[in-house]
Amino acid sequence: MPEAVETMDGWYCLHDLRTIDWTKWKQATEKDREQAVTELQEMLTSWEVVAEAREGSHAFYSIMGQKADILLMILRPTMQELGEIELKFNKSKFAEFTKPSYSYVSVVELSKYMTKEGENPEENPGVRARLKPKLPDWEHICFYPMDKRREGNDNWYMLPFDERRQLMYEHSFTGRKYAGQVKQIITGSMGFDDWEWSVTLFAKDVLQLKKIVYEMRFDVVSARYGEFGPFYVGTVLPIDKIPTYMEV
Repeated sequence: MPEAVETMDGWYCLHDLRTIDWTKWKQATEKDREQAVTELQEMLTSWEVVAEAREGSHAFYSIMGQKADILLMILRPTMQELGEIELKFNKSKFAEFTKPSYSYVSVVELSKYMTKEGENPEENPGVRARLKPKLPDWEHICFYPMDKRREGNDNWYMLPFDERRQLMYEHSFTGRKYAGQVKQIITGSMGFDDWEWSVTLFAKDVLQLKKIVYEMRFDVVSARYGEFGPFYVGTVLPIDKIPTYMEV
């Protein structure tokens, strides 16, 4: 039986994607629209306080295409806190004008494939920071879920541990080439959602998102063993720009 790799787990994560009912929004009174925008801004501002205290993090982006209009990405120490945030958002005035289009529940994850014998990577400050990351407010985001293939001879979970470790080591070299250009957050979701992992990429130059995903497709770990779900790409939506985004 192949050996399972240990994982290090950090903050819990919720990706909440919504479409906006623009017809309902335009039919609403100016007072209701103002209340909805104000509530959303106040909610995001309160999350900024949490982020400054290093007790969580969040990102808010407008999404391109017809899959969704907005994306909320929330990180918190417990799953219960994610549930409370989701409930509060659902009860907000702004949520009355939205419809759920997709959601994803997971936890920030790092594997121990590269851990040396006798080493405890969780004692490393850099590792701890990656498990409890501060999400950047970079211009662009790309989010997608993924699985490792389990078909015939292309079954990731039947590979020996050392072979998987070598493939992941080679895969990591591609990501390192984009250091400073793309920030990557990996979250694990086995038992939490329909896919096994999600990947969230942040970039200042949107073209770098395409380049890193394309180049990684040539790594064996992706080319032979990767299965990918829907991709969502968007642009950061700062708190002070929300009224302009929502104006009619």
